[in-house]
Amino acid sequence: MEEEKATAVGEIEEMDATPDGTHSTSERGRHVRTKVPEVEIQLYRQGKGPIAVFKSALGGWEQNQLEVRDILDKHGLKCIYAFNPQAGGRGVPVRFHPRNGRSLLTYRDGAVVYLDGEPKDSLVKPVTKILIGVAVITFMITLLSRDTPEWMKKLNFSSANFSPWILACVVIVFTRMRKRTKDFLKKRGW
Repeated sequence: MEEEKATAVGEIEEMDATPDGTHSTSERGRHVRTKVPEVEIQLYRQGKGPIAVFKSALGGWEQNQLEVRDILDKHGLKCIYAFNPQAGGRGVPVRFHPRNGRSLLTYRDGAVVYLDGEPKDSLVKPVTKILIGVAVITFMITLLSRDTPEWMKKLNFSSANFSPWILACVVIVFTRMRKRTKDFLKKRGW
């Protein structure tokens, strides 16, 4: 009687499920995989294209929302619109949640979505316009004045000719860059 109690209270021993002690690799490697819902996106740029045709996984709690911010970042767009390729016209803008970047509208698995994107503004165009404007104004001032103005002579730093229009260009470019990139650090989480 005591021997039965001793074996019942003793150590727990590991036992194999198979009698010969070998496990098949197919049993160990078996996984349950679920299909991630996807939509096919045909992306146009300003009504021309499609510039890209790709599959995008749907996200969200119910996995039925489009990852809009990822599409915007990947393709260099500032906004996307619903698009009808037969009519060739844009629809309403695709709105997305500001925190998670997912669309507010839901989509079905396997749907084909036509989107038209508006490219981001380039910094080259406004900077060149500003530089050309400042250069033209400076050129007109020097043409209309017969000799070098006093204010130009006073701005002679370290015996080198430092034109004031260069300083004006630097100030204008700096202020334009600050206006365009003020949300840059906020978007990156700083």
